[in-house]
Amino acid sequence: MTTTIRPLAAADEPAWRDLWRAYLAFYETEVAGSVHDIAFARLLSDDPHEFHGLIAEVDGKPVGLAHYLFHRHGWQVEPVCYLQDLFAAPAMRGRGVGRALIEAVYRAADAAGAPSVYWLTQDFNAPARQLYDRVGRLTPFVKYTRPAG
Repeated sequence: MTTTIRPLAAADEPAWRDLWRAYLAFYETEVAGSVHDIAFARLLSDDPHEFHGLIAEVDGKPVGLAHYLFHRHGWQVEPVCYLQDLFAAPAMRGRGVGRALIEAVYRAADAAGAPSVYWLTQDFNAPARQLYDRVGRLTPFVKYTRPAG
């Protein structure tokens, strides 16, 4: 099994849509088709402040994705990197695809001068958290969001 991580390209749109839909389904959510279109366009943007996308391939077949964003931080001069979305197809879990994607984001952050990379997951996502405990550090922060209304 050969895993390759590379930047998302326009030709990846059908495979990306399949992976992203599977990712959203894992989190029991859906978004409008226009959100898919806008998200993909943002991922292909040349704007360094826009989202960036990676595709994981195993033996040439797309099996995972990562979306990340660089932004400013009030406590440091350097930008930070937010890894917003990370997904490996269920058949690929436990085979190093998620780790390879995270490490590729780490390399992109280093190249951009962003020493800090962070991400969120649900507390009950035990399989993913086993990986995250090996490649990251759990923080004590609790997330709050604005209520709908």
